[in-house]
Amino acid sequence: MPVTGWMLDRKEREALLERFPPEWPDVIADHITLDADADLKDPLPEAENAAIVGGINDGEGLQAMVVAVDGSTDRPDGSTYHITWSLDRRRGRKPVQSNEVIATRGWRPLDDPVPIKIRPARW
Repeated sequence: MPVTGWMLDRKEREALLERFPPEWPDVIADHITLDADADLKDPLPEAENAAIVGGINDGEGLQAMVVAVDGSTDRPDGSTYHITWSLDRRRGRKPVQSNEVIATRGWRPLDDPVPIKIRPARW
């Protein structure tokens, strides 16, 4: 099944990785999922305003940044918009685990949201 959402701007990604250093060896930091069970016929989402508003590192191999898309962190499926930032695959960590970590442990808000450039995408 294809996934729809938004990709980070490649140039901006490098600056964001410097601002928020990855804490685990496997760096993802490239997309925000809207629909993990999209259909190829589904339209791409509109380009939206987005900002990193917080983050979580569970101390067990997963780091994620929480994102507000058009002012909301709430994804239509009930989870939270986020970017899986880094993880440790040797510990068995997978990007999809970010949803559970955020839901069970919460996240720390940033003092000042960081606007980011995103573009609609399917992968």
